[in-house]
Amino acid sequence: MTASPIDQEELLRRLSRDLIDAYDEELELEIEDRDIPQGTGIPSEDEKTARHRYFQELFRLQSELVKLQDWVVANRQKVVILFEGRDAAGKGGNIKRITQRLNPRVCRVVALPAPNDRERTQWYFQRYAAHLPAAGEIVLFDRSWYNRAGVERVMGFCTEEEVEEFFRSVPEFERMLARSGIRLIKYWFSITDEEQHLRFLGRINDPLKQWKLSPMDLESRRRWEDYTRAKEIMLKRTHIPEAPWWVVQAVDKKRARLNCIDHLLQQFEYNEVPKPPIVLPERERHEHYSRQAVPPEMLVPEIY
Repeated sequence: MTASPIDQEELLRRLSRDLIDAYDEELELEIEDRDIPQGTGIPSEDEKTARHRYFQELFRLQSELVKLQDWVVANRQKVVILFEGRDAAGKGGNIKRITQRLNPRVCRVVALPAPNDRERTQWYFQRYAAHLPAAGEIVLFDRSWYNRAGVERVMGFCTEEEVEEFFRSVPEFERMLARSGIRLIKYWFSITDEEQHLRFLGRINDPLKQWKLSPMDLESRRRWEDYTRAKEIMLKRTHIPEAPWWVVQAVDKKRARLNCIDHLLQQFEYNEVPKPPIVLPERERHEHYSRQAVPPEMLVPEIY
């Protein structure tokens, strides 16, 4: 039996619904990390206008990121983007917005756990080097080799001699990446003492976010000033022309995302890659083929 063709009105309705679903993905992310409002929780007209502008700009920037992705592939570029900052600074949310519309085979995220016993005996940069991009790839590091200058130093997981060796080595390592054709961009997400305090309280009181708080995060809160000193030294000693640091003011999450993505796009002289028109082929239909029914016991119950 031949399936009846979808009429034009129904086709447009389905396409529109699919587009709305795509936008809802961003709304879900937004609700996930939104601060709980005080009082009634009903946004004012100014807040509604600001949210509308935010989404307009975000979707525009994400469409530019797709163009950048196509340009990276077409020109066989190799791109590494590091995201560093205090716990709860908003690195993860920013990474989600960058990768949300991109091809995961082109743009991938690396978030390495603490090194195991074997990795602790390796050259320090070895486990990070394994994740560097090939031609036509973008790699985003959610924390990076700069762990040594931050959490490892503050928490005493390495010696001061190892830290000093890191500061001697990292500029040469990054210059070597640049010479090999890898474009390295480094972002530090900056928040205030008060803002981190509020975000930690938000995570403590939200069962869906408590997993984000580790004992290490709580200890980092106590050692705020130690982290500040470590960050200041790190930025001073590793800010080099081949791979400068860029500081994102991240107290306002939405502004931080837009500013970071816009700045990232400005780092490349990319252009829209011409593509041939896509023509959907006619589906082959065979007279003796009929679709088999799925056994009822295999079906997921349709509760919703």
